[in-house]
Amino acid sequence: MIVFPTLYTERLEMTAPAQGDLHPLHDLLTEGDTARFLANLDGLRGQFDRLCRNAGSWVLYGYGIFMLRRPDEDGLIGTCGIFHSWRGLGADFDDSPEAGWIIGAPHVGQGLAGEAMRAALAWFEHTHGERRIVCMISCGNVPSLRLAAKLGFRRMREAQLPAGDSVILFERPPGGA
Repeated sequence: MIVFPTLYTERLEMTAPAQGDLHPLHDLLTEGDTARFLANLDGLRGQFDRLCRNAGSWVLYGYGIFMLRRPDEDGLIGTCGIFHSWRGLGADFDDSPEAGWIIGAPHVGQGLAGEAMRAALAWFEHTHGERRIVCMISCGNVPSLRLAAKLGFRRMREAQLPAGDSVILFERPPGGA
């Protein structure tokens, strides 16, 4: 049996995805203000695919997305971490550790994404060594663009996802330097 880490920050409990996360993930990612910067989610089926991709990253690569909860409350408030993906965006992006963070709209503006990502990046570097990490952000998502800069990500280029959404691709050098 594979044992996945649980991380704790000052305000968050961060766990690997579990079977019971499907409906909470769907509810989180289809909420209007949360969904506006996300690519086509394709309903519950799309969330199932996302959940399986995230769980598969843990199994195949030893790292992945964390589900975010407040320790003293029920309910999923976001996701974040470093996962492995292949998006068809080019050799400079594909087949790389990719950072991602999503915070539910009711929790935006509280610094939770930064808190969670700092913990995820520290865990990743401690466990897997300092490596180059990529991320992609929707062009209009100003808070995430700011957070990416604070986390040490540098702009690479713009790209279009297969569904036509425009994103900016970033990379973070090993150690975030």
